[in-house]
Amino acid sequence: MKNIILVFSALFLMIIGCNTPKVNTVVAESFFLPPPTTYNYIEVNDVKLFYREAGDPSKPTIVLLHGYPSSSHSYRNLIPMLANHYHIIAPDNLGSGYSDHPNPNTTSYTFDLLADYTDALLEQLNIDNYIMYMQDFGAPVGYRMMMKNPKRISALIVQNANAYLDGLTPKRQDFFRNAQQDTSQTEVDFLYSITSREVTINKQYLFDIDSVNYKIQSPDAWTHDLSFLQKPSDRYIQVQLFQDYYTNLLSYPTWQKMLKETQPKTLIVWGAKDLKFNANGAKSYLRDLPNAELHLLDAGHFAVEEKTSDVAELILKFLKKENIK
Repeated sequence: MKNIILVFSALFLMIIGCNTPKVNTVVAESFFLPPPTTYNYIEVNDVKLFYREAGDPSKPTIVLLHGYPSSSHSYRNLIPMLANHYHIIAPDNLGSGYSDHPNPNTTSYTFDLLADYTDALLEQLNIDNYIMYMQDFGAPVGYRMMMKNPKRISALIVQNANAYLDGLTPKRQDFFRNAQQDTSQTEVDFLYSITSREVTINKQYLFDIDSVNYKIQSPDAWTHDLSFLQKPSDRYIQVQLFQDYYTNLLSYPTWQKMLKETQPKTLIVWGAKDLKFNANGAKSYLRDLPNAELHLLDAGHFAVEEKTSDVAELILKFLKKENIK
């Protein structure tokens, strides 16, 4: 009798074992156990540049280029969602975040300068080929880097990163034109005023956020950014970049020609509620990149802050489809 009980017990355990759901190790690895993010400095031309890094360096690299007034901090949630599958590098621009902030009285801040330093950072890290993610200021930095050697870019991910006049209202175009051409103290004071705490929060981060998405827009974003806009010199760095921004509009035709000629694999994920870089700018890419994949998200300018998991999922599916792994 005892042996019969043991046999039935063993059979019962086997049946239970067979019917127990197996843990999906891929899901567990992808979403619950991301590789650690490291926080690093590298010296370029006697200044320190900061960058976040995660993932296996033997895998394809995704370089995340941030916008205004942010830093690599804007990708703090996206990085662990991608890092199991890709090697991630997210630098802070010179003059932003944890990178050095040379005095704007002795250093003229232009997008050429930011691109040169970011390019030098990647060269020192021996990153010769990469997927480039661009948002806001990331576009003029990224396209300048791409113009030097388009073959280094294995794919583009464009997130509210403008390269077409269609994405800018006439008023917005006038803003950038005036910032460059009007050198009066009145205009400089105006540009300085829009780097203030109130404007950064309400006119940069929250200006295109509806009541539904408001609760998922983390105050960590602007709190972090404002910590690097405390000194007048830090704010004048951004003033100089506003003054230089019109050079990007003048460069749009050159960038468009490059895109049309090189036809990079391109994913466009765009916050459709963005009022500064509107959705027409996203759709315009299809004129030169008819094979690009376009997604308009229910989000604003900082779509990666509002819809991080959506953006991550679209990136992973796109790169898998394009066999970039």
